[in-house]
Amino acid sequence: MGPGNRPLDLEWLEDFLVLADSGNFSRAAQARAIAQPALSRHIKSLEEWVGVDLFNRSAQPVTLTEAGKRFHPTVGDLLQRLEISRLKARAAHEQEAMSLRFAATHVLSLSYFPSWLSGIEAQLRLGSIQISSDNLVACEELMLQRRIQFLLCHGHSSVVNRLDDVQFSFTRVSQDVLLPVTAPLDNIGSKGQPQHWIDDKPQKPVPVLAYGLDSGLGRIMRALMPSILDEAPFSTVFTAQHAVLLKTMAKEGRGIAWLPESLIKDDLAVGTLVPAGSLRWQIPIDIRLYRPRTVMSTAAEALWQVVKSS
Repeated sequence: MGPGNRPLDLEWLEDFLVLADSGNFSRAAQARAIAQPALSRHIKSLEEWVGVDLFNRSAQPVTLTEAGKRFHPTVGDLLQRLEISRLKARAAHEQEAMSLRFAATHVLSLSYFPSWLSGIEAQLRLGSIQISSDNLVACEELMLQRRIQFLLCHGHSSVVNRLDDVQFSFTRVSQDVLLPVTAPLDNIGSKGQPQHWIDDKPQKPVPVLAYGLDSGLGRIMRALMPSILDEAPFSTVFTAQHAVLLKTMAKEGRGIAWLPESLIKDDLAVGTLVPAGSLRWQIPIDIRLYRPRTVMSTAAEALWQVVKSS
């Protein structure tokens, strides 16, 4: 700020450039679509802000003083930079309004999200897509902090999560099922028989590959089948947050894992994984899309309507 802490008005700078080009207060005022006295006041206010005279008013046409000549290129550059910055800011805002921010649990980001998104894009033109892939606890935190617009995760009607009904809503976009699976026996003639079969009251504890505490699938397992993790004839021998890692360990013959069918359908088809129990051990689950109840961007609301109507 200049003398007296007066704020600088950008209109003064624009008036300054027009007057410097025209050399005439009347023509400059006409070009700026303001009265000549108003333009004269603006120029005087600018000179008071700078602290020196910028125009030689005794000359005809009006000319810049030496100070004005030094000031002129800086003003032009400043206004040009401000205009460029304004346009960039508006473009960034428009791009942000068109972008969509998702979080998805690890397993769904790999096994479900890509094909699901392609189905949405067949019905709706989308802007840029950002997705964070993590365990359910981390994804819920992103949603609670409003850093994402949508959360894709597994869910079950009997299992609560941190996204309460007051602030958030969800729609079921598909169904899945947790299947107990194991590697097949290696011996000749086994015909894909499982290494472990949990319906036969095994004589020794069955090794279980379990989900960690921050896993959404683990949350479902602990709520619906707590005995699998805590009681005989089961023994937890390995724990991990990611279903993909548990799948790898199961294929290596390390034990039984309850894995989503959407993740292992190809393995079941070729026999690298086989069921380890009857239907009573299966857990039907939802694939859900969560959103905040507050109004979101136009692009986000459009996607929600497509999902709801599918």
